[in-house]
Amino acid sequence: MSGLQIPPNCDLTLGMVCVDKAKPGRTVWTMRADERFSNTVGVLQGGFLGAFADSAMGASAVTFCRATPGRKVVVANAEMKTSFLRAVRVGTELTCEATVVSGGERVVFCEATIRDDSERLVGKASSTYVITPRD
Repeated sequence: MSGLQIPPNCDLTLGMVCVDKAKPGRTVWTMRADERFSNTVGVLQGGFLGAFADSAMGASAVTFCRATPGRKVVVANAEMKTSFLRAVRVGTELTCEATVVSGGERVVFCEATIRDDSERLVGKASSTYVITPRD
């Protein structure tokens, strides 16, 4: 496997920033709802909210695995469910907290909550990631 780009292009495009990864299996990210990702009525298109949660949960899965010294992995999303609970206006600062709920050697199950800059819950997601060792 070739070298990994950190942060990946998808996170850079969305403007995602990891603000906390101190605890294995938990990460916190921020992202501003950019007008490039809005729909015709000026709210964030749901797929971008889902991508935000996916990146945060994937990072949480990796930090969970790295709690074992010397363990290097890549994770791949096997399935994901996203619930959109409130419209997100362009310019809103979002925070996503992602945690590993359960994990083992080959599979990790994660959940994420996304809140707006008024601390209102705007989305929830859950996902299963398949773990593959890397050199």
